[in-house]
Amino acid sequence: MTNKVLLVDGMALLFRHFYATSIHHQFMRNSNGVPTNGVQGFVRHIFSAIDDIQPTHIAVCWDMGQQTFRNEMFADYKQHRPAPPDELIPQFDLVQDISNALGFVNIGVKNYEADDVIGTLSRNLSEDNEVYIVTGDKDILQCINPNVEVWLTKKGFNIYNRYDLTRYQEEYQLHPLQLIDIKAFMGDTADGYPGVKGIGEKTAHKLILKYQSVENVINHIDELTPAQQKKIISQLDDLKLSKQLAEIHTNVPLDVTALFNQMQYHLDFIDIFNVLDTHDLKVSKKFIEREFLPF
Repeated sequence: MTNKVLLVDGMALLFRHFYATSIHHQFMRNSNGVPTNGVQGFVRHIFSAIDDIQPTHIAVCWDMGQQTFRNEMFADYKQHRPAPPDELIPQFDLVQDISNALGFVNIGVKNYEADDVIGTLSRNLSEDNEVYIVTGDKDILQCINPNVEVWLTKKGFNIYNRYDLTRYQEEYQLHPLQLIDIKAFMGDTADGYPGVKGIGEKTAHKLILKYQSVENVINHIDELTPAQQKKIISQLDDLKLSKQLAEIHTNVPLDVTALFNQMQYHLDFIDIFNVLDTHDLKVSKKFIEREFLPF
């Protein structure tokens, strides 16, 4: 395999770097007074990933609003999250404009989350290419396969918790798709779906190790402790719903072949610096000059 595909969770990087700097009120406003701290972090992070991975193809995947098909299944899905700070709001459009100007393909599909877009692209493109996913969301670990690595952001711009299939299986003794079953029991407070109250990650992992799936746990429920039986039976509908919500959709309607051709990427520092100068991203420019210029 000669192609390396980099799939970036754009919102994950924007939010990560906005909150990392806004705590100290470092909003790095441009000449128009628009805050750029999240955008600056996004730019520095994505070029650090490019330097590490040396991809031939890049796509940045985005959420397209709060409402997705999951809200049709469960109205409260992600609805409890606080409104974004005023300084972050203008950076949503700005970061996508800059991402596009820098030559990255932006992909977002209405009614789906960025995770679903990443899942669809990684499933299809990993048949013939190496795929690297940069995100802060552990849910995406379910997309790992022999040709897909997930790099979870950990510290700074280039320190990751990296998972390939071997590491995942050694650590969890499960197939990555079985993360869906674990999340079904655990629920997810960040996404707002319930799971089974009283069953946490440790117990959920033990149940799936033994029974392999939510459905098989239910089929053998008489083998569980009385307390576990009571919890599961009383919350059976929540358990089944949570499994549906936890699963990343990998059949988003995308023309993957056409997108793959558009995703070809060649590093051109002259173009990069022109974009950064145009948008007053001085911090990002200095970072790239210092870290990545070949002279």
